Amino acid sequence: MVLALEIVRILLPLVLVGGIAVFVVIRMKHKYKKGTLCKKKSKGAQNLLDSLIPLGMMIGCAVAILLSIFFPITLLSTIGLGAGIGLLLGYFAYEIYSNKEENYS
Repeated sequence: MVLALEIVRILLPLVLVGGIAVFVVIRMKHKYKKGTLCKKKSKGAQNLLDSLIPLGMMIGCAVAILLSIFFPITLLSTIGLGAGIGLLLGYFAYEIYSNKEENYS
């Protein structure tokens, strides 16, 4: 019984992050094939839009490392989960920012 729980504890972050990654990749692939990937008018706005997903992953890793310092969770598990959750949050930020209109003053 202890061995089964240990295996689940090891594989759960892998399965969760894998599911998140597959979800994001399939959604982006669908948007690409449909031709609905957002293009911003200004170069700076387009660079920010293109950087939201990787920024989300880096911020997720940083938060995970901070959490692993204060809570008794292994560093490897928290880095993987942090990157996966950051990937998902970066994708949601991408979706929100791509629907936002640009204002020129």
